Amino acid sequence: MPQATPFTNADTDRLQDTLDALVASGGSPGGVVVFGTRDARRQILTAGLVAPECGNARPDENTLYDVASLTKVVATWPLVGQALDRGLLDLDAPIRDFLPAIHTEAPSGEATVRQLLAHTSGLRASTRLDQYRGTGVPLHELMCREPLDDQPGQHRYINRGYILLGLALAHVHNQPLHTLADQLWSGFGMNSTVYGPVARAAQVAPTEQRVLGAPRTWGAPHDDNAALLGGIAGHAGVFSTPADLATYAEHLLNAHADSGNTPIGRWLHAGQVPQAVIEPGLDRGLSWILADGGQTAYHHGFTGTSLYLNPEHGRYLVFCSNAIYHGPARERLAPLRTLALKTASSI
Repeated sequence: MPQATPFTNADTDRLQDTLDALVASGGSPGGVVVFGTRDARRQILTAGLVAPECGNARPDENTLYDVASLTKVVATWPLVGQALDRGLLDLDAPIRDFLPAIHTEAPSGEATVRQLLAHTSGLRASTRLDQYRGTGVPLHELMCREPLDDQPGQHRYINRGYILLGLALAHVHNQPLHTLADQLWSGFGMNSTVYGPVARAAQVAPTEQRVLGAPRTWGAPHDDNAALLGGIAGHAGVFSTPADLATYAEHLLNAHADSGNTPIGRWLHAGQVPQAVIEPGLDRGLSWILADGGQTAYHHGFTGTSLYLNPEHGRYLVFCSNAIYHGPARERLAPLRTLALKTASSI
């Protein structure tokens, strides 16, 4: 197994300065960066507070964050890989084949597992599960009946595809999605990672106050559709800690380095194959965003989280924050995310 490429002291200094600047500017109440290599050599950087509601509690590697769309790569993507390995799913078969029977036309049900993973399905991008209330028709059927927005093949980020994947995983296993995820995470040693909701506590990072005067979202999924599904969905709803995400990254990197001799190692290799162009220099693999010609794989969460993998050089970087505490945070997070990608990629 080739030796992993370590980070430098200059990397550490730049990351700490940028994290400090994010918090000092009001971009997030606090945040944690964990980075290292597949041999479990970790460095942990922190800044700020968990949130004003949490008193003087400072975030650390054990703070529990709503990781939002990291759910896609921490829960749904590995579970799909596991199901493929067991013959329960087929990457190029329509998703309707893995859901309870639908006896009507279902244009969205013709999207393949591959297309849903790669965001190339053409499904409607807007998802409002509240509009399906009171119909008396199963959710998977309502979603599959929807017409397409576009012809399949072009990249467009679509949450509903992962909602369907979550429903399919539960159906083919005849087990709830959260049970499947718990078994997966337990096997990886991710003992703090759970689907929400979770109890409010000083080490649980609150997110956004959605309505002025209403209670702040704290311990419940920030994503409305995940909340309507009881906190358990294929696209969002997972809570995790920086330490657990680092453990996950180390597990993936070691599996990749083992010549793909394990199912998850082979699945990570497959995930790094470009499926569609997002923009010049960025491709979509199976779930992951790919940079540097596929050398670096990463994903973001809307709440203020990111996970970066450089499998070839055995490096990873985890960033967790509740920057959504102050409202949509993409622009405020951009400097740190840009540096994190550059740091994870630079050799």
